[in-house]
Amino acid sequence: MCWSTQADAVAGGVVASVGALCLARAHRSGRPQRLPLAALPLVLGAHQLIEALVWLGADGDLPAALADPARTAWAAIALPLLPILVPAAVWCASTEPGHPASPSRRRLLAGLTTLGTTVAIPLAAAVAHHPVTATEHGHTLSYGLGVPHPAVLLTGYLLATVGSLLTSGDPTLRRLGLLTGAGAAVCALLWRLAFLSTWCALAALVSVLLLHWSGRPPYSLAPHASDEPGKVSR
Repeated sequence: MCWSTQADAVAGGVVASVGALCLARAHRSGRPQRLPLAALPLVLGAHQLIEALVWLGADGDLPAALADPARTAWAAIALPLLPILVPAAVWCASTEPGHPASPSRRRLLAGLTTLGTTVAIPLAAAVAHHPVTATEHGHTLSYGLGVPHPAVLLTGYLLATVGSLLTSGDPTLRRLGLLTGAGAAVCALLWRLAFLSTWCALAALVSVLLLHWSGRPPYSLAPHASDEPGKVSR
């Protein structure tokens, strides 16, 4: 999320455009296993465009008939969708022929996908049964939903999303995991200080890295890869 309607709209349009390029490059690579993860920037871009509507609703410039569904759609993407999509997409990418992930890593990724699905169930129930609120808090939006056991679910959420990137066996995705983990901590701190929301900048960085990743040659055409840390060559 960004710090204003205009920032969310512009950033969302840019990130969604990068997402379309990611999908096109993944499709041209001839590796359908990359498509789910290549679609992530498109999802993040749509998420920011939806939040532009949420800002309008918080400012009173959007009728409740449109603002309420926008808040619900924002929460549905942020909460139940991403903890399933990210680990599942990383697992799918790991099945590409020649991928450096070992069978044990793939089993771990499958387990993290199961964890993400488990976390998503109570989050989806909260979105379905509780109204989503959004109020301005400094230069940020503060969302309210009434999620049960938030600390436990947040831990599972981060393990499933950031953890899957860190354990993917792919150097670029590991860097993405480090960036996402560090960026989430910085964004959360700035949000708590009500200074501004920098999630849009993080989404842009994630999208650029995935644009590079999605257009790489197939692993079978890349230099020899090993699953041992530090021995994967690109």
